[in-house]
Amino acid sequence: MPNRAAMTVEEVTKRFGPGRAPVLDGVSAVIRYGQITGLVGPDGAGKTTLLRLMAGLLLPDEGQILLEGRSVADPAVRAELGYMPQRFGLYEELTVLENLHLYADLRGLSGADRREAIARLLAFSGLESFGDRQAGRLSGGMKQKLGLACALLGKPNLLLLDEPTVGVDPVSRRGLWQMVEGLADEGMAVVWATAYLDEAERCAEVMVLQEGRVLFAGPPGELTGRMVGRTFLVAAPAEQRRLQAAQLLQRPDVADATVQGNRIRVVLWEAMNGPMSRFGQSGQGASRPQGPGEESAHGQPFWPGQWAPTPPRFEDALILLLGGSAKERLAQPFSFLPQSTAQADFQGPWAVEASGLSKRFGSFTAVDRVSFRVGRGEIFGLLGPNGAGKSTTFKMLCGLLPPTEGQARVAGVDIRRAAAKARNAMGYMAQKFSLYGNLSVRQNLEFFGGVYGLPRRILSEMVSRMAEEFQLGPFLETNAEQLPRGFQQRLAMACALMHQPPVLFLDEPTSGVDPLTRREFWMRIHTLAQRGSAVIVTTHFMDEAEYCDRLALMHQGRIIAEGSPDQIKAAVASQDQPTPTLEDAFVELLSRRQEEFLEKAAG
Repeated sequence: MPNRAAMTVEEVTKRFGPGRAPVLDGVSAVIRYGQITGLVGPDGAGKTTLLRLMAGLLLPDEGQILLEGRSVADPAVRAELGYMPQRFGLYEELTVLENLHLYADLRGLSGADRREAIARLLAFSGLESFGDRQAGRLSGGMKQKLGLACALLGKPNLLLLDEPTVGVDPVSRRGLWQMVEGLADEGMAVVWATAYLDEAERCAEVMVLQEGRVLFAGPPGELTGRMVGRTFLVAAPAEQRRLQAAQLLQRPDVADATVQGNRIRVVLWEAMNGPMSRFGQSGQGASRPQGPGEESAHGQPFWPGQWAPTPPRFEDALILLLGGSAKERLAQPFSFLPQSTAQADFQGPWAVEASGLSKRFGSFTAVDRVSFRVGRGEIFGLLGPNGAGKSTTFKMLCGLLPPTEGQARVAGVDIRRAAAKARNAMGYMAQKFSLYGNLSVRQNLEFFGGVYGLPRRILSEMVSRMAEEFQLGPFLETNAEQLPRGFQQRLAMACALMHQPPVLFLDEPTSGVDPLTRREFWMRIHTLAQRGSAVIVTTHFMDEAEYCDRLALMHQGRIIAEGSPDQIKAAVASQDQPTPTLEDAFVELLSRRQEEFLEKAAG
């Protein structure tokens, strides 16, 4: 029978310590063979705990988890499960083959069975040529494939994946999806926890968790189907787009409003079927703006502009499902940064200038003659596959690496000639957040403020302001390493902003955080840009790349495309694909570049 039940989760409750609130509270689910079940929810919702319970690594306090009627507490049953934890579960000091042999030992594989399994999985993952390479020296995509290969040793009936695509580029993401979809087509049951909501839409079924409870379980299309008449794209002038999105988000009838390319994406609490009288707009999106004295039914001014219905996304449905708590987080003000601070101390018209930047490590060229400019109040996105040179470019612009050739200027200051002055004009948030885990939140804020030379009186004031703005007050005496990842991200951004810099560098700042925290983070970035700060960001999330004003796509150390998100998508539009996504454009442009490289090599 197709899609028969593989695993049942029956009224499972899990607490960590007596008297504490449950991490999971009465959760039930059915996982089926031959399909991928997605698992999504905010940080702290219980996703990782549920996966560990499914894998038999934890035992429930109440309820039971059964694989074809047998408890996963039985070691023989656990042997039929494959589990890939976050960060892929690899030993980075071991080679590819050593990792596979270690997992084979844990599975009890030996002799011909071991040799056959390892050979099969090396071929499946495309890692045959990398057996002697240390796992720590693999690219993100290759680590991902090795982690999957280790989880598949023993031919499990059910595969549990805990955010397997975090920190890898769209090409690697697509590659992993093709591999796992192939396994599901062969009959394997798969549970896939993900922070990427476009991935959730690809699953046969999806579970949405919040505070340990299941808010929704079923096909993702069932949830997005509830959104008919609630999602719109609104035209707005480029220089006012972020401000108008923030103003729309303050309206009581708007659940969500965010920049998407050259328009604003709006989600309404209630469906609008027919004339949009409350907004003074036609349901088809073409109508006159209302006069300045006219008001809507709830007493707020009508909103001018063109409203065009647009198909709902899973993210729209999730925010609506999470309700008022989601909107409250997204609509929080970001008021501490004065307009004058972001505009101060610029020498010249550009916030950031890269001119012919190159960086070589021996005979390897990591960055090859990269040039671009970023204006005040602009969000500039730097995209590319793992190893494209994005982080190296960032480090040169921040003065952390000297360029081999070329020039870098920040706030008009030459990085080579006045490195200290240039660094004081910038804030830098690294991929790993650059926090000191054994220091408290307060001590991290004081340390970074001191590094930037803040006087004691101003330092104390800024610690208080940052704690209030980023809701860090309850954690001031908590060590950074003990914070949930979403609050680590808030602390890292607060540290980068202690001296209120006019330029902010963000290197994959949302990797590994949940969708709602990611959106909340971007609301803060939009506010900073609206107040005049220049923001340069690298990201692997194509949905959030749409929030940028301009993008540059890097490949093998060079910029191969530059423009607004809409211009990048238009560059690959065709009769067969008239409305490509940004991820489609990313993959297509890299494919074209690779074909050009192969043609030159062959010629």
